[in-house]
Amino acid sequence: MIGPELRLTGVGKRFDWLPEPLLDDLSLTVAPGEVLALVGPSGVGKSTLLRMIGGVDTVFAGHVTIDGVEAREAPPAGFVFQDPRLLPWLTALDNILAVRPQTARDEAAAILARVGLAGYEQAYPHELSGGMQRRVAIARALSVNPRLLLLDEPFVSLDRALAREIEQLLAGLLDADHPTTVLVTHLSEDAAALADRAVVLAGRPARITADYRFESPRSRRDAAERENIASRLAEAALEPTR
Repeated sequence: MIGPELRLTGVGKRFDWLPEPLLDDLSLTVAPGEVLALVGPSGVGKSTLLRMIGGVDTVFAGHVTIDGVEAREAPPAGFVFQDPRLLPWLTALDNILAVRPQTARDEAAAILARVGLAGYEQAYPHELSGGMQRRVAIARALSVNPRLLLLDEPFVSLDRALAREIEQLLAGLLDADHPTTVLVTHLSEDAAALADRAVVLAGRPARITADYRFESPRSRRDAAERENIASRLAEAALEPTR
C-alpha cells in the first residue's frame, strides 16, 4: 500500500537561545510514496522537521499533516535514527516487539528476514555487527509503520562500503513497498542514491534554496548520474540565502 501525503504549511520554529527563528513560514508537500531527501548543513533544521513529521515535536507554528491528519494525532512513523538505539538486554526479535507489542512473533521474524537477518532472531545487539544492528533498526521501523519512514542520517559513522550496502537494502525496500519517506542527510551522495526528489535547506531561518525532482528512478542511475546529482545539490547548498 502506497504511503500517505505529507504537507507542511507555514511551519515555524524558534528556540530561546537562537537570535533568529530556526524555521519561519516553511511550506512543503511530499507526494504519496515519494522519497524526499532533506539536504543541508548540520543545524539548519532538518532533524527538527523530521521530529515534527513524526509527531515528536509538537511545539511549532503552522501545520504538519499526514493524509490530512495533524502529525501529532496520526499513527506513529517508522523512525531510523543516526545510531541503531537497540535495547542491549533484548534480542533482535524482542527489540521489534518492544516498540510494537501487538506485532506477532512470526511477523517480526518475517520482517527480520526481509532485511537479511533470518536466523538472527535470538541474537543480542552485542552479538551483531554494526551493519546488522542497522538492519534491526530498519526492521523495527518497518514494524511500526511500513507506509511512512523517517530516516535521520541513517548512514552516519558507517564506512562507505557498509553505507552502500545499507543503501541498497533500503532501495530494495522502497521499490517494493512505496512508503512515503523523508531522508535527512548532509551528504548529497545519499540523496542521489535513494531519493526521488531533494530539497536543499540553507540559512536562518532556513529556506528552500533548491527543489530537484530526479528524472530517472534510482535503480537506473549509474555512478556518473549520481555524481552529477550530488554535485548540483552541493552547489545549491552553497548559494546565498539572502
